[in-house]
Amino acid sequence: MAGDKIVVLQEENFKEFIGESAAPVLVDFWAEWCGPCKMIAPVVEEVAEEFEGKVRVAKLDVDENQDVAASLKVISIPTLILFKGGNELERSIGYKTKDELRRIINKHL
Repeated sequence: MAGDKIVVLQEENFKEFIGESAAPVLVDFWAEWCGPCKMIAPVVEEVAEEFEGKVRVAKLDVDENQDVAASLKVISIPTLILFKGGNELERSIGYKTKDELRRIINKHL
């Protein structure tokens, strides 16, 4: 469920990836069984393509990485969190259109 512009994160590399990126990082918290997660996946891929070089996009499977999800209080999926310098800038829960995600990202560029 990740395109070539999207990094798949695990607990081992999550903090390093979001903390060391000079660009903002949009992380899609998802699970295989989640219908709305499957609906938003192509939108996230389009955003990754459109904002390439400006924003890094990643996915984290909450079933396989429960400690990360719990530490960030991700209780509903899909949840998309925009980070900069390891800090959360904005959180979006549930399905969003490409325009809605664009607005969230553009506020922080």
